[in-house]
Amino acid sequence: MTIRPMEEADILQVEAIEEELFGDPWSGEAFRDSLKQPGARFLIAQDSDRGIVGYCGSYRALDESEIVNVAVRDDCRNQGIGSRLVEHLIQEDVLDGIRHFILEVRQSNFAAQHVYEKLGFAKIGIRKRFYDRPVEDAVIMRKEIITGDV
Repeated sequence: MTIRPMEEADILQVEAIEEELFGDPWSGEAFRDSLKQPGARFLIAQDSDRGIVGYCGSYRALDESEIVNVAVRDDCRNQGIGSRLVEHLIQEDVLDGIRHFILEVRQSNFAAQHVYEKLGFAKIGIRKRFYDRPVEDAVIMRKEIITGDV
């Protein structure tokens, strides 16, 4: 398994995973636009046999990073890929001076919440009706980096 920066050539596979997993998927154009933003970082997990199996991204400003689009193909779940992607993203962002991380996760997605808690995130609030298709609240989670932590 290799984790590397997302490239424009990856977008067709990423878009297929988006459409498989989400009721309101990002378009390929949305990913292309994000890759062009100076404060954005998107990573993919690639398996030599299976191609792209997951991805995630962050938008950074000052010392804060918002983690977005954490996704792992259905047939590749429960293998630690999502955790590895987020850990790698956090490590890279910390090297750039980021100390505060925030993300939203569906209130019903207990598996993802558990993964984020294992990575040091804490629940700090709820965003009402944050998600569409289906409409659902989001749990807001935050992680603070203390010097020496990751």
